[in-house]
Amino acid sequence: MLEPVVNFFSRIFTYIGRGIGFIVGILLWPFMWASSWYTQRGFILKIVVGLALLLWLGLYGYFFYNTQAWTNFNPDYVASYNFKNQTAPAGEPLAAPAAAATTGTNVSKTCARSAIVTVTADLTDFNVNQNAWISSMLLYKLGFFGMDWDRTPFLDNKASFQRGINSAVRRTGIELVDTLGRVRGTSQIDGDLQKARGNLQFTEDAWYFGLNPFGPKTPTPSYYRSAVNDLRTFNTKLENCNAIFDARADNLIQFIDRIANDIGATSAILKDRSENHNNGWFDTRADDRFWFAYGQLYAYYGLMNAAQVDFRQVLDEKHLTPLWDGMDGQLRSALAIQPWIIANGSEGGWLLPNHLTTMGFYILRVRSNLIDIKQVLQQ
Repeated sequence: MLEPVVNFFSRIFTYIGRGIGFIVGILLWPFMWASSWYTQRGFILKIVVGLALLLWLGLYGYFFYNTQAWTNFNPDYVASYNFKNQTAPAGEPLAAPAAAATTGTNVSKTCARSAIVTVTADLTDFNVNQNAWISSMLLYKLGFFGMDWDRTPFLDNKASFQRGINSAVRRTGIELVDTLGRVRGTSQIDGDLQKARGNLQFTEDAWYFGLNPFGPKTPTPSYYRSAVNDLRTFNTKLENCNAIFDARADNLIQFIDRIANDIGATSAILKDRSENHNNGWFDTRADDRFWFAYGQLYAYYGLMNAAQVDFRQVLDEKHLTPLWDGMDGQLRSALAIQPWIIANGSEGGWLLPNHLTTMGFYILRVRSNLIDIKQVLQQ
């Protein structure tokens, strides 16, 4: 009685096995053809082709390693700055050491460095010095058999994460030049901050050679490394009291407003992807959307903690510390979301999660906190 059922399932599994074998055969055919062609070539040609193959494997090995090794990635990186013990706002004179005051020794005037500038420089250093900048690597630009890596589920997470950090860093660089690094309307733009902004705005995917325009180029990481040096030069000048950091309430309002708009745009991108492309684990763009947003919040987590130091006097006057700490907690909670595989399931589904919606929820919470802080500052 069970024999027809057994035979039916046997045929089904046979067909499945043949189908898998057929697909595997198609995938292996180019390699089998190449192997047959290689064995029939002459000795010199074999050496040349073999060396080219080794070079190709070496490049892919290097590329694979750099996309998977996230050096010094740490969601709790803010703790290393010890911001809680920094009480002097950026640009304000620091008290002379007690020993010098007692003995009457002449001590050169020293001002507080900007925590925002420090974190901006360190995040860029993290992107291009502590890690390889993925977006401008040759094999990333070539794609997966000509397909953009962002349109595949492979090897694009780190690149998206780095671009998310860079998005926040670029926004901060603009605000440093336009408002924070000078007295608005009365002071000349700081040259080092202006150079840093220009270098940070450079295209993210430049390699040593390009087609448009045709010819050799300076790769992206070189510009970002220059920006790191420019930012640190500004902070040195600020420490020597030879630069300006305008830590006024209206400047903080503008800085917060720009960040709220920035992450609001990211939230809209996540919402669109979640609602219109919810294909579960098979949405190949969900991962780069998620990791871009994660990188952006990773950067703003440090930058908002830094802003709390640079604008401490303003926050104390407005009694904003509790509200600011609440926003800080939301940022850190978002960084705790680190799924192994990003799923873009239906919001009403019962099987697959929707990590884009979860990330979007935290972004909106942070944005809501920023708007609340802005409203208090405007009172």
